[in-house]
Amino acid sequence: MKKYLFYISQNYSFSILRPIQQVLFNRGDKVSWFFEGDKVNPDYLAENENKLDSILQVIEYHADVVIAPANSIPTFIPGLKVAVFHGFDAGKLDKRGRNDHFKIRGCFDLYCTQGPNTTQPFKQLQKGHEFFNVIETGWSTLDPLFIFPKLTKPSTRPLVLFCSTFSKKLSCAKQLLPVVSKLCQSDQWQWIVQFHPKMDQHIVDSYKALQNQNLTFIETDDVIPLLNKADVMVCDTSSVINMFLLQNKPVVTFNNIKPGSYLLDITDPDALEQSIKTAISRPEALMQHIQEMIKETHPCTDGKSSQRVVEAIDDVLGGKYPLTKSKPVNLVRNFKFRKRLNYWKF
Repeated sequence: MKKYLFYISQNYSFSILRPIQQVLFNRGDKVSWFFEGDKVNPDYLAENENKLDSILQVIEYHADVVIAPANSIPTFIPGLKVAVFHGFDAGKLDKRGRNDHFKIRGCFDLYCTQGPNTTQPFKQLQKGHEFFNVIETGWSTLDPLFIFPKLTKPSTRPLVLFCSTFSKKLSCAKQLLPVVSKLCQSDQWQWIVQFHPKMDQHIVDSYKALQNQNLTFIETDDVIPLLNKADVMVCDTSSVINMFLLQNKPVVTFNNIKPGSYLLDITDPDALEQSIKTAISRPEALMQHIQEMIKETHPCTDGKSSQRVVEAIDDVLGGKYPLTKSKPVNLVRNFKFRKRLNYWKF
C-alpha cells in the first residue's frame, strides 16, 4: 500500500483527481487531500475522502506520492511530485510573452502529459533540464467524459454551453452579455452558463440576472456532465474548449488568441447567432479539422488515463526511468510557500 497526497487550491481539482483516486482505492492505496488557501470548498469532499488540515499534518503523513493539478507546489513536503495539469494548453502567455503551460518551475519529478502536442514540448524541456520525467498518459479528468452514459435530453432544442475564462484581457463574458441577453429571450436554444471560479463577481451576477426558462447559470466543481450534455460551446480562450472539442462537438469562440481551423472564431458580437447556427449544422470541413485536432491533443478515448497515470508513477518509483540530475533547491519559491503556509520547520 502506498500513501498518496492530493495537493489542491481550486475546486475544479476535485474532478481532475477523483478518477485517479478511484484507481488507487480499487487497489488498496491510501489517499489524503490537502487544501492550500481558502478557494477550495470543503463541502465538496465526499464521506470517504480524508482531508489533512495543516501543512504539519502533511509532513507527518509522509506521502509516497504527491499529485497536483497545479503549476507549482512546495518541494519540501515528502513524496514524488507529479503534475497532472489543470487544463489544456490554451496558448496563454505570461508577462514575458512565454507560453505559461510549458514553464518549468522546478517543482515536479514527473509530468503526465495529455497528448502529442503536450508531450513533445515537455520531452524537449526534459532534455534540457534532466531532473524530471515526461510520460504521456492522457488526462485523468476526461475519463468520465469518455465513459459517460449518453443523456436523454429533456427537449429537442439544441443546448448551448457558454463558458468563459476569468482573465479580463481574454474573457468574452462582458462583451457578449448584451447579445446573450437578447438571444436567451428566444426559445430556439437552451442555454447553460458556467464560468471559471475566479470570474469577476459583477459579471457572474449579471448573468445570473438573465436566468429564465431558456438560460440557467450553474456553479459546479465538475464541468464534465455539462460538456456531455451540450451540443455547442461558446467560449473565448480557455482550455475547456479542448475538452469540449474532444467529444467531436463544435465551438464558437470570441477573439480567441490562437484561432485554429477547428474553431468558429468571431470578432463581432453580432455574429454570434449565425455562428451558433453554423456550429449546430456541423459543416464537414469544420468537423474534419476537429478530428485532426483530437489526434494531436488527446488521442486516448478509452477512459483509462487515470490508470495510465498510476502505472507511470509505479514505473518511476520502481526505477524504470532514472534521472541524471536532482531538482533545483528552489529557495525563493519554497520561501514563498513557507510564508503562505506559515511553516518554518526544517
